Amino acid sequence: MSRYRKIARAASVVGGATLLSRVFGFVRDMVIAQFFGTGMSTDAFFVAFRIPNLLRRLVGEGALTASFIPVYTEYLHQRPKEEGDELVNTSFSVGAILLILVASLGVIFSPWIVKVMAYGFTEEPEKFRLTVLLNRLMFPFIFFIGLAALAMGVLNSWKHFAAPAFAPVLLNLSIISCALFFSGILKEPILSLAIGVIFGGAAQFFFQIPFILKKGIVPRFLFNLSHPGMRRIGALMAPSVLGLAVTQLNVLVSTFLASYLPEGSVSYLYYADRLLEFPMGIFAIAIATAVLPAMSECTARSDMEGLRETLSFALRLVFFVTLPAMVGLIVLRLPILNLLFQRGAFDIQSTAMTAQALLYYAVGLAAFAGVRIIVPAFYSLQDTKTPVKVAFIALLANAGLGSLLMIPLQHGGLALATSLAAGLNFTWLIILLKKKLGRIGASKIIPSFLKNLGASALMGVVVYTLSYGGPWETTGVTAEKLSLLLGAILLGILVYGGAGYLLRSEELYSLLEIIRKKISERA
Repeated sequence: MSRYRKIARAASVVGGATLLSRVFGFVRDMVIAQFFGTGMSTDAFFVAFRIPNLLRRLVGEGALTASFIPVYTEYLHQRPKEEGDELVNTSFSVGAILLILVASLGVIFSPWIVKVMAYGFTEEPEKFRLTVLLNRLMFPFIFFIGLAALAMGVLNSWKHFAAPAFAPVLLNLSIISCALFFSGILKEPILSLAIGVIFGGAAQFFFQIPFILKKGIVPRFLFNLSHPGMRRIGALMAPSVLGLAVTQLNVLVSTFLASYLPEGSVSYLYYADRLLEFPMGIFAIAIATAVLPAMSECTARSDMEGLRETLSFALRLVFFVTLPAMVGLIVLRLPILNLLFQRGAFDIQSTAMTAQALLYYAVGLAAFAGVRIIVPAFYSLQDTKTPVKVAFIALLANAGLGSLLMIPLQHGGLALATSLAAGLNFTWLIILLKKKLGRIGASKIIPSFLKNLGASALMGVVVYTLSYGGPWETTGVTAEKLSLLLGAILLGILVYGGAGYLLRSEELYSLLEIIRKKISERA
């Protein structure tokens, strides 16, 4: 229970900060939707921003942190502090040089990168020109966000989660501010968003520096590629980058195929994916962020039973929170999109088309979340090769299914293909991890999954009944709409919690026990 409490507490900190970031992220998207709609300029921005953002996930928050945390955690528990500080400074120095190189190459080769990302844009010279310009302006973002991700890895290894989780709020605030202040004075108004991205990336990095200094780490330049810790990080990072590259290529595949669909398709997929990222960030990514240092510590101490228990608890916890979120997004997709985005240039047609994408993305939410937990388990074991192989198979499945399903379902088919590929990815990883660990607690995971799925289905029926027939075709925020949506969400939470209590959900009882102890400690 002590280990579970630490994981749950860390996940709650990350989830709370991520919730704040997601709220400002939705405000950001609402501003973008109102000012720019779903036309040519937003298609260009989303494609241009997706390229450095994908690199962020590859060399930043993805491969770098996944490779750095297990090695640095081992240094913290088995080596003198001076050696750990040397590893941190060497990592920052080497990382900064490599990130400058990547950013410079990105600026130079932007036209070719955009062609690979969205070749269909070449048929519209103005859209292609604007996308290249935006891409060049935003590529330095990868330098700042890569260093910010490394800072996150350092702090998370020290079990400090709040500052790194809060940092993305600064990116959203920066984009919102620049859109409001600069869009009206620039010849190309959409460029205001690119300016906000650069300032926001820098803010995310510099915000975390004081917290690193408080750990007694004195910054100094140490460019030493032969450092034994760096060699281990590099050895883990190479296949990790490849694996995440394959995973992120799923996004590129969807974007590439969507560029051949009617105008606005890229934007429909973007806005739907943004809504999917809300529960993913608050729940799945928060739990994954909290559980990687815990699993890495178990591995460093050769505590395989502790690793199995931690993995089982993390999977059960992530399904406990993502299954109702999945059902909620499916049932309430139109009301949510109507209230968040339907205003200005984002009309009822945009809402309907985005809702179609959200439906097909949402059915894969549990699989997306499960992969987020399983992959760190492999990383904690310093096995970064297995996820690569499985992700490559999932990529092929996504490309094939997307090409087939986009014909009858248009952009909705691309979203469905991504969800089906995620299901394949998760299932295969579970099978391989079971072979590696011997057992993963399936006797607890499967019954828990079925209980939570049943409770979520009951919740979905109640929520749909309450929200059905509302004025969701009208534009604008009204008291009636807000009360209907908030009432449906609140009632859904109560129904899900009550059903879980009656079904004796172990995750619910564990969370209630953690809350009870937290209250008693403060009393």
